[in-house]
Amino acid sequence: MTESRTELTHPALPFALVPAGGKGCTFAVDEAGTLTLTGEARSDIFIDPAGDDEGERSDAGFLLGVPPKGDFTLSARVTVPFATMFDAGVLLVHAGPDRFAKLCFEYSPQKRPSAVTVVTRGVSDDSNSFPVDGDTLWLRVTRTGIAWALHASVDGKWWDMLRYFSLQESDEVRDEVRVGFLAQSPAGDGIQVTFAQIEYSAAAPTNLRNGS
Repeated sequence: MTESRTELTHPALPFALVPAGGKGCTFAVDEAGTLTLTGEARSDIFIDPAGDDEGERSDAGFLLGVPPKGDFTLSARVTVPFATMFDAGVLLVHAGPDRFAKLCFEYSPQKRPSAVTVVTRGVSDDSNSFPVDGDTLWLRVTRTGIAWALHASVDGKWWDMLRYFSLQESDEVRDEVRVGFLAQSPAGDGIQVTFAQIEYSAAAPTNLRNGS
């Protein structure tokens, strides 16, 4: 078991993961490579586009690392024991406190597990993509050139593209953008999320839009 504030080396990743953020997180990896990540109560990162100070949250703990330069794809099978609105397991792209993207398997206000994306460039946007039956969803983050793509899959085979975007990070920041994992519980008392079948490839899909 690996505990909070300790560097994590995962067998599928060519870079180390380090805890970061405004709150702590605890984590463990089993022999199969499944990552279990526990987020604290009232944990989230989001900057409300309406300028609501109460909606500006940067108090979450997460695991992040700097991938090698160039294109890559990171995916995982995410399982979330949903209990409270906005509970989520997240693949996170982090270029700074006001420049990040979240690919979430999240509990919606309608009490439906859903694929959700958030892209933040100064302020956050928030887009619910589709509802999901059950507590498991595959998530995938891709860097292709200077752009990013977020995909989700209900079976780990057919991938729906949810977002294609740029974080508009500077050239100096681009090679230092970190990626990793977040377990958030903005309205709840904490959450334990599992990330199984973690895979990393030093390439982007040939076609981001054809389901491959």
